Amino acid sequence: MFFDTFKDTVFYKESSNLKKQYDALVKLKEEYPNNNEIDEELFIVKKGLDGENEIRYQLSKSNLGLYVIHDLNIEFEGLKAQIDYIVISKMYCYFIECKNLVGKITVNDKGDFIREYCINGKKIKKGMYSPLRQVEAQRDVYKKIWNNILSENKIINSIRRMFSEDNFKDTYRTLVVVANNESILNTRYASKSIKYKVIKSDALVRQIEYDLSHSDRTLWSSKAEMERWAYSFIKLCSSKNIDYYQMYKEKFITETLKNNNCVNDDILLKEMLIEFRKNRSKEKGIPAYFVFNNDELEELIKTKPKDIEELKKLRILPIVKINTHGKEIIDIINKSN
Repeated sequence: MFFDTFKDTVFYKESSNLKKQYDALVKLKEEYPNNNEIDEELFIVKKGLDGENEIRYQLSKSNLGLYVIHDLNIEFEGLKAQIDYIVISKMYCYFIECKNLVGKITVNDKGDFIREYCINGKKIKKGMYSPLRQVEAQRDVYKKIWNNILSENKIINSIRRMFSEDNFKDTYRTLVVVANNESILNTRYASKSIKYKVIKSDALVRQIEYDLSHSDRTLWSSKAEMERWAYSFIKLCSSKNIDYYQMYKEKFITETLKNNNCVNDDILLKEMLIEFRKNRSKEKGIPAYFVFNNDELEELIKTKPKDIEELKKLRILPIVKINTHGKEIIDIINKSN
């Protein structure tokens, strides 16, 4: 049939907040290399990003004909949801929660998730919030949104069928994908209704393929219908430009100073010099290291030259940087004293 010729995976939206968070943290780590809180946050975000990339890789080679929307934030009249992945096949739409966890994850007969892992040789075992309940709650938000606006939109019959109360949960399926291939997933004691909703990343494509092979092919959507289905999600997308660099800087640098009631002149001077470098590079249209690089920054903080002549004698900066930015740098150093 005509729709069998569509085998590609189309990524409608590939960018993610995790990538923006990761880039912001990398930048912040370059400026504050000895901040343990930044290191810990960077590790967590990198794990999440690796998980998202693993799922993307699995979907990209599926050869099933899919539309994929990554990191979707939907919002309508106060209703909000964030979904890691929306995957639209010829028959079903999958709401996917990505988890890149280290250790062993067990799902018991009550549907509880228990995680076991080791830190410094010590075995830790504790429960965790159910990612399955989380993604089901996100699907329920989407259902409420569509119940509110369905009557106001002209939707093709094949799509309208999928919004009916009777088969909503069957059409809009939920999956938890454990993306870390080294983690151990134990669902032996989980109920059948849960067992097949919690899978490793390398089983994701097989699950979608299995579902399609057991569906009524006469009800399959065409490529054009799948595209419209995907676009119906995109229209609900809420885009917010969050400055993650400033957010993390406030969290790990500014707030730390405030909470500890810290009056460390060197830290405050570093803050002021970094802010100057950032603004100066924008003003001049030059890379930040053309103002001063991180090694030069540390030397300026260490020596605190009081005037241009002293700055020249110390030979921290080349003469071209002194001539261009020296006066402002000295002013900042003197103001911090």
